[in-house]
Amino acid sequence: MATNQGSQAGEQQGRGSSQRSDNQSSQKSTSKRGFAAMDEATQRQIASKGGQAAHQKGTAHEFDSEEARRAGQKGGEAVSRDREHMAEIGRKGGESRQSANRMARQGATKEEKR
Repeated sequence: MATNQGSQAGEQQGRGSSQRSDNQSSQKSTSKRGFAAMDEATQRQIASKGGQAAHQKGTAHEFDSEEARRAGQKGGEAVSRDREHMAEIGRKGGESRQSANRMARQGATKEEKR
């Protein structure tokens, strides 16, 4: 009988340890490490040094005007796909223009009264 109890205890122990490892794996650490753990100023300083080194070495990428134009066009196409966003931009532009026209008319009327 002692052997049965021993094997049962071993099974229970095995289950307990597997439960512990399951809990440990589900509770992964969310703390930042390495570059992500640094404050923004330190990150910028390190990145700046990398960029300077690349320019000195001659391996840094530099946009020519055609490449910059294509990149801007690509970004504009992506933004213009959002119809709601474009409508909002149009409304703001219309409001701004109406406001400017209204202000100009008010300025002209004040000058006429003088």
